[in-house]
Amino acid sequence: MPRRRIGFWYRFAAVLCKPPLMVLIKRDWRGMENIPAEGGFITAVNHNSHVDPFAYAHYQYNTGRVPRFLAKAGLFRKGFVGAAMRGTGQIPVYRESTDALSAFRAAIDAVERGECVAFYPEGTLTRDPDGWPMTGKTGAARVALQTKCPVIPVAQWGANELLPPYAKKPDILPRKTHHVLAGPPVDLSAFYDREMSPDLLKEATEVIMAAVTVLLEEIRGEKAPETPYDPRQVRIEQRRRTAAQEKAQEKAQAQARAHAQARTQVQGAAQVQAQREEGQGT
Repeated sequence: MPRRRIGFWYRFAAVLCKPPLMVLIKRDWRGMENIPAEGGFITAVNHNSHVDPFAYAHYQYNTGRVPRFLAKAGLFRKGFVGAAMRGTGQIPVYRESTDALSAFRAAIDAVERGECVAFYPEGTLTRDPDGWPMTGKTGAARVALQTKCPVIPVAQWGANELLPPYAKKPDILPRKTHHVLAGPPVDLSAFYDREMSPDLLKEATEVIMAAVTVLLEEIRGEKAPETPYDPRQVRIEQRRRTAAQEKAQEKAQAQARAHAQARTQVQGAAQVQAQREEGQGT
């Protein structure tokens, strides 16, 4: 299927965004040959800075296959922002849908029209203390298995040095380098034509995230942790520790109350004994 033209709004956004990006960051961009020239596909990209969507969009814009990012459907109804979102062909996600597949129906339609849909499978900025990809959510795998489109893993690093996660001010000097490496399509054929169960989607997502992590290892020249950071498991462990601490505090308070009660009883008995002895003396 032929690719859609870039269009006015995307070119307008590029005119606004490219000059500051050119000034602020150097570029080490590789793997553009893995971006399909035609037809619909997905890119699965790691997320470590609020700046990296702009930096990554610059990379892919230069391939001629502009990314269509997913965003909350409500943003498409808000004035200029909504007009820009619609004009640049961004993809609404209907999170209020009770049907998980329907939540991504616009992404599926975009892929089937020959678009590139860019997923941040982590769903948010990575919480990993060293910036490695976290466990992913299953949206990208769901769309990929529904459409059987290519999934291109992409790793990026450097925008997070310009603006670290949750930082309020950029670190401009020295000038940072934005590294991007796109890999060959992830082989998901083993998951095709099977029931789209939660376990299947989880396994396919792990394959996608592993491919992204390998690329980031190449960029950074380091080895990622054996087990990806899992925010859900961390929250469970935090709740477990909190519950254990609360239980220990309750136990300590109960012991303190018991000790205080025992002291009160001892003191009361001593007073009674003293009064008896005083009475006997008189």
